[in-house]
Amino acid sequence: MILQAVIDIAEICARKGVQNIVLSPGSRCAPLTLAFARHPQLRVRTVPDERSAGFIGLGIAQQTGKPVVLVCTSGTAAYNYAPAVAEAFYQNIPLLVLTADRPPEWIDQLDGQTIRQSHIYGGHVKRSYDFPVETNHPDAQWYAARLLNEALNEVRSFPEGPVQVNIPLREPFYPEPGEEFAYSSNVKVIEELPSAFGLSPEVRETLKKELRQYKRVLVVAGQGKREEELHTHVLQFCRATGAVFVADTISNQQVDGETIHFHDVFLGAKHLHEAESLQPDLLITFHKSVISKNLKLFLRKQKHLRHWHVQPAGMVADTFQALTRIIRTTPQNFFQELAVGEESLQVSPAFTQAWYELDAQGKAVLEGFQENSPFSEFKACHQVIRSLPSNSILHLANSMSVRYANLIGVAGIEGIEVCANRGTSGIDGSTSTAVGSALSTDKLVTLLTGDMAFLYDRNALWHNYLPQNLRIVVLNNHGGGIFRMIEGPRSQPELRPFFETEQRQTAQKTAEDMGLTYLTASNASTLASVLPAFFSSSGGAQLLEIETNSPENFEVFEAYRRQVATTIQIL
Repeated sequence: MILQAVIDIAEICARKGVQNIVLSPGSRCAPLTLAFARHPQLRVRTVPDERSAGFIGLGIAQQTGKPVVLVCTSGTAAYNYAPAVAEAFYQNIPLLVLTADRPPEWIDQLDGQTIRQSHIYGGHVKRSYDFPVETNHPDAQWYAARLLNEALNEVRSFPEGPVQVNIPLREPFYPEPGEEFAYSSNVKVIEELPSAFGLSPEVRETLKKELRQYKRVLVVAGQGKREEELHTHVLQFCRATGAVFVADTISNQQVDGETIHFHDVFLGAKHLHEAESLQPDLLITFHKSVISKNLKLFLRKQKHLRHWHVQPAGMVADTFQALTRIIRTTPQNFFQELAVGEESLQVSPAFTQAWYELDAQGKAVLEGFQENSPFSEFKACHQVIRSLPSNSILHLANSMSVRYANLIGVAGIEGIEVCANRGTSGIDGSTSTAVGSALSTDKLVTLLTGDMAFLYDRNALWHNYLPQNLRIVVLNNHGGGIFRMIEGPRSQPELRPFFETEQRQTAQKTAEDMGLTYLTASNASTLASVLPAFFSSSGGAQLLEIETNSPENFEVFEAYRRQVATTIQIL
């Protein structure tokens, strides 16, 4: 027998706009599984590995912008969601995590699959709820429905994020033979309308007045989704005020001729960090994290910098150690309302000119180096990114993939959207997140990943929903090559066995086992020849493995760094 309050969880989710459920098989969660699987308005997928399931759900939510429900059985299954939950928390991705549990009297009684699940994710969820064990009394039924509504409203309230509902279930919880169940037609639905985060006239005029005091304004976009209207308002603000707009690859704000996007290249020339002509007096930021360590180091050196961060609500990080003001409005509203005429500002032409001249130098150095350098994973990334189809989606795994991509940029690719798990920056769910994204769109989805990240997350492909629009590029240097790039570990004798963790596997067997077409390349000409077919929209799911040598990758990248340090100068 299944409790009506548990059945109605699925109905409440459907009424409140949930469309996608990702569940992992188990017995304790059987009532939830049946309630969701039989609901006609919900898309339910089963992924055996809870860690992969969590990231696939995250990828779906990231792509659709709508909450995704995760469902798992009791015990350590719930802990396997933890990496995805933490990523969702820091990236503000809406996930409702339903963890089936044993009744409270059986906790710590050495019963099977029983651990302390209440509030299991600690501070990495917005809230954690305990579903009532008994729901026979009308008040308990009201409480159960109210609790689900509160949880879903919390998932959607700004800033969005994960919420856990722990659901203790007593046996029997399977239907009796011949037993039918139905969803209640009058379930409780509590609607929460979003509020507007506008600037009051007084605050707007104060900000405009203060803005006129600054001569060197730098706007930096952190990680965010592609938003055309916001993008238009930021560019209009920068044109009107003379502000310089810096955009990382994951900001989805890069535009040729309008934004600075080779900053990670030219700020690699450390002597520029002291250049007075580059130093801003006001920094305006919006959205989440930036990748560029060079940019972060540069801004942290600016001791007289004022920093405004624009965000409607929630925790604000002081990433650059210069935060002086938090402006509680949306970025779109801020840039739209603060675009004062340039005649009102005393903009420093030397500041603007220095940034754009260095950006042009950075592009020239990067493109020239790529043209003349020997084959390496850096060159391979350049070839792959420059071949990406327009209006497609690029997922970047952590470690070197996302760093190479940030140097190369995507400004010339029309309609490209870039995603990466930069909330916690782990390698553990990059493939699963890309799979979730590909399941939620008709666009081509390309994952650029390393061998360690790919092998770590092979279970991302262990299910029955392989998306045919998925393309995976594996940069296989047979180890964690990033540790050779970092001065500390590369100088240690333990580098190869304990940091890089040398491995000799390829991705071929995994691709074949999981139903992906397998391609391989180990030089520039072969790579150039396979990329057109690889990116063909009719090719089905494919995996392209690019094998390189870690020491050679290091030598090429060091040569690039030396060229940047000796070539780029303020004119």
